[in-house]
Amino acid sequence: MPGEDQIIQELAQIAQKTAVKRRRRRLARSRVTHADATLIALSPTQRVGQHAEQQAKELLEAAGVLIVGQNLRCKAGEIDLIGLDRTVLVFVEVRHRHDSRHGGAAASVNRSKQQRLIRSAHYFLPALGRRYFGGAAPVCRFDVVTVEPHGINWIKQAFTID
Repeated sequence: MPGEDQIIQELAQIAQKTAVKRRRRRLARSRVTHADATLIALSPTQRVGQHAEQQAKELLEAAGVLIVGQNLRCKAGEIDLIGLDRTVLVFVEVRHRHDSRHGGAAASVNRSKQQRLIRSAHYFLPALGRRYFGGAAPVCRFDVVTVEPHGINWIKQAFTID
């Protein structure tokens, strides 16, 4: 009977190898690149927002701001862009609006949104201070970049911590 156990084991190994090959072929047929998967996962509104953030990033980099973080999330909220403008740590909120009804993109950064940004900045500040300022508390600034049909606008020091 030891021969029978050996045959069963060999059949099981063959079946396992066949299943692995079949799975690999199926995955290769359905393989989607990471970039494609990201685009598929985003809603049209998210794609517009992502495009606006890319425009804002390019504007800031052209002005000499070194972008060190993008779309950082914590319990308090999200910070769209974090940059270094010489010796100043800049937290940037990017706002996009199709039209200027209701005050436009800049007006949408209301007091509540400002407070969420400030709380989020407080969350990330210790790690950013250690990484880029040798542990010292850096000078910080809150900027807003608005993307609207008539153009892109960078509002430096859009609000302060009261």
